[in-house]
Amino acid sequence: MIIAVQENNLEECVDIIRRSFKTVADEFGITEENAPSFTAFATTLERLQYHYFQEKRPMFAYYQDGHIIGYYSLLKQEGGECELNNLCVLDGYRHNNIGKKLLEHAFLEAAKMDCSIINIGIVEENIKLREWYEANGAKHTGTKKFDFFPFTCGYMRKEI
Repeated sequence: MIIAVQENNLEECVDIIRRSFKTVADEFGITEENAPSFTAFATTLERLQYHYFQEKRPMFAYYQDGHIIGYYSLLKQEGGECELNNLCVLDGYRHNNIGKKLLEHAFLEAAKMDCSIINIGIVEENIKLREWYEANGAKHTGTKKFDFFPFTCGYMRKEI
């Protein structure tokens, strides 16, 4: 079940995001030393509180047996666009269509926010993730290499 995140769930969401993105970090050799601003290392309670209270980002969690096992948030951008942030599912629950349910939910929520496009950032080297987003209607729009990341940032977008 997907439910809007409440203030008292933010700490659990930090844990879910960090643990989920840590598996990606491990797979692609991303460490706190070579990429301290990567999601697995940079997500903090203070950061999520800022997103929640200051930016008023819609945040949603996937619950199973009373526990959060998946998460995402949306950031409204200019020109009727939204950015999908931190869509993740805990490792032991992947490949059960939970990510797909979260993504489809994000499309519906973005439409409610009068967004017609969702922008998505990925680790470009994560071919499996890129193909998953493409299978769910996203188009690859380009890449950018930053000195502060040991990977290439990939950019995708989905018209909704």
